[in-house]
Amino acid sequence: MNDYAVIKTGGKQYLVEQGTKINVEKLEGKPGEKITFDDVLMTSISGKVVIGKPVVENSKVVGEIENQFKGPKVKGIRYKNKTRHTVRIGHRQNLTSIIIKDLGKVASVKKKVSAKKTKGEKDGT
Repeated sequence: MNDYAVIKTGGKQYLVEQGTKINVEKLEGKPGEKITFDDVLMTSISGKVVIGKPVVENSKVVGEIENQFKGPKVKGIRYKNKTRHTVRIGHRQNLTSIIIKDLGKVASVKKKVSAKKTKGEKDGT
């Protein structure tokens, strides 16, 4: 069974596996740079499914920016009846192509709590 994760970026959710290529809304960076997604909503690693509330703690997805480009042109039209008024509009979204390199957990840092006694304390015996 393949490992997979659900990440959130640009207001959208993406199901990704290692080696998956996705096109997301523009993210800052140059081609070849690593990018880390910390908003991991769900993971399935070695058959163990973990669902976040809302995100999975201590998990990350690492990807590499392949290129920056513009998406296809979306055309729209506004028309007002009886006045012969027409407005044509178009839009091209800036996109980033990303290849997913690694799914995994972030090494959690645990603080050790030491029970050191100060000079004025007694052990109670």
